Amino acid sequence: MPITMSRRHFVKLLGAGGLLAQAGLACSADENPQSALIAAAWRGPNPGDTYYAGVLAADWVRKKLEIRHAVALPTRPHGLYPEADGSLLVVGVRPGAWLMRIDAAGVVSRQINLEDEASSARLNGHVIPSLKGDQLYTTETDFKTGRGRIGVRDRVTLGKLAEWETHGLEPHQLLLDGDGNLMVANGGIPRTQGDKKYDLHRMDSSLVRLDGSSGKLLRRWKLDDPRLSMRHLAWSHTRSGEAYLGVAMQAEHEDSAQRANAPILAVLDGDSLIAPARSGDGAGYAGDIAAAYNGGFALSSNQAGLAQLWHPGAPDKMVPIVELQEAYALTEWKGPQPGGGVLLATGLGLVRWHPTAKASFLAWPKPMALDNHWALISEV
Repeated sequence: MPITMSRRHFVKLLGAGGLLAQAGLACSADENPQSALIAAAWRGPNPGDTYYAGVLAADWVRKKLEIRHAVALPTRPHGLYPEADGSLLVVGVRPGAWLMRIDAAGVVSRQINLEDEASSARLNGHVIPSLKGDQLYTTETDFKTGRGRIGVRDRVTLGKLAEWETHGLEPHQLLLDGDGNLMVANGGIPRTQGDKKYDLHRMDSSLVRLDGSSGKLLRRWKLDDPRLSMRHLAWSHTRSGEAYLGVAMQAEHEDSAQRANAPILAVLDGDSLIAPARSGDGAGYAGDIAAAYNGGFALSSNQAGLAQLWHPGAPDKMVPIVELQEAYALTEWKGPQPGGGVLLATGLGLVRWHPTAKASFLAWPKPMALDNHWALISEV
């Protein structure tokens, strides 16, 4: 069946343009990159189908999306991290029992099973390298104590070297700051080893900064509402060099009206963590976040079939940019100068959005359901 949709229903470009104009950020489009390589994870169209991780190749000129290579996975994946040599790190979904490296040719070059480690910790879905690149950091939960941990791992072997306390529960995504320290989103939700939530009245969500060489706690931030679970992170920079850390959140209130009205974005501006836009997505569930134009962020809401744009020039607003079912995985797309677009995975295919360029859509190369996250490897 051919994919048909109206431009009005597909991409809300006019709303985003109004936000950028209000913020004084209008710019002219330049020539677009012609192709992109994207690290992704997916399964077949039906629940229970095999999961894969690999590389997708988007050709904007031919209007075609292809699978460059794919590796079958033991269970469902979560976070992906492209390495400089073309390899891809893939993490098992929470509570993850495996960590894998796939080389540039699409061959598994290293895989570890956490059940073989002495630690009782299991992976929470994300991995990043240290500033020097000789070690990896993984978010984990020690299921004997319920406390959050950072696994410090050898970059080559993936084996664990040390464990650091995250000073919270259920650490999810982590990034480095400009000094090589760790910014960690503690989701704060008590979970069983079967990944069942319990005792939500004990939620303890926080954002922490840990020393990148010792794991020492340097700073902790919390919001007033303890039922807002901080989960995914992205850095965004203005043209003048200001840095904002965006935190995508998921509401865990028992009351459905509270969830629907909950904010989905927190922003760390200097030393202040705030939820600048009180409006959310009507579901209280941000699935992913990516840097957008000049200090802004794009957030996806798969439950609402929506992606929205936030910008510091109009901090109280969230503007819809894409309305399409299962809008989920996001990654930054530089596009025409000065950049600021995103690539968005949806139920039907890949959406390329930019505030000053024409939107594009590429259907999936075969029936497939993309997982939560993906990452841009390169574009030319």
